[in-house]
Amino acid sequence: MRDSFNEINITPLTDIFLVLLIIMMVIAPMLDQQGLNLAVPEVVNQEQVLKDPKIMNVVVTQDNKILWNGDLIEPENLENFFSEHSKDYTDGLLIQADDDSEHGTIVKVMDSARNTGITSISLSRG
Repeated sequence: MRDSFNEINITPLTDIFLVLLIIMMVIAPMLDQQGLNLAVPEVVNQEQVLKDPKIMNVVVTQDNKILWNGDLIEPENLENFFSEHSKDYTDGLLIQADDDSEHGTIVKVMDSARNTGITSISLSRG
């Protein structure tokens, strides 16, 4: 007659988890993640609404065309465009993106704006 097996040895499992924990603790500080700094909207007083905002509005259409005041902007000329016009629009950039536009086009607009020194970037569905 054979004895029944009533114990489970969890020592090897614990060793594996400890090794994985140490590996993650060593690797985690090395990960360099770039993200977007997002600001929560503030409560706006009526006096602030009445002032003339100087926000540059850029539209990304569903066929991934970039428009400003109805004029087409070529993707390779975005940084030149932003560096020329950012002095006139000191309040930042508003990107109005169509629901069907590609994520890459929006990111290209944001990166070009950030590379030319625009720090206040907002995104809206348009």
